[in-house]
Amino acid sequence: MPDTYTQLYIHLVFAVKYRQALIQPHFREETERYMTGILQNRKHKLLAIYLMPDHAHVLIGANPSVSLSETVKVLKTESTNFIQEKRFSPHHFQWQNGFGAFSHSRSNLDRVVKYIANQPIHHQKKTFKKEYLTMLQRHDIAYKDEYLFDFFEP
Repeated sequence: MPDTYTQLYIHLVFAVKYRQALIQPHFREETERYMTGILQNRKHKLLAIYLMPDHAHVLIGANPSVSLSETVKVLKTESTNFIQEKRFSPHHFQWQNGFGAFSHSRSNLDRVVKYIANQPIHHQKKTFKKEYLTMLQRHDIAYKDEYLFDFFEP
């Protein structure tokens, strides 16, 4: 009986509710490790992750038998609970509704991994809003402004 073979690389992007800068350096890496475990338990392969203070970038080799929407829902819910239970933030932590998911080819992975790893440098030059809109446009994704993340940038 034939087996199933896939090569599905997905770059996930989602934001902290109200775009508050609540992910602080003192718990960023521990939260990234926790999120890695969530993804591994769902049989995805984590390739890169970086939590900025107000948004997240996650690159996975996706397990085709697990819904992407369900994966993001579980990832956001469980990481929210983790941050709240650990009392990492003095403020109520929550992710915004919605997410971006961008597919990439195997030949593009090194570039995407470096892009995610260099988020702090990247955001010295470009706002999250500009970054996200550029990603949507580059991937030729039609969107409506009223359904985008809440952006609170000038």
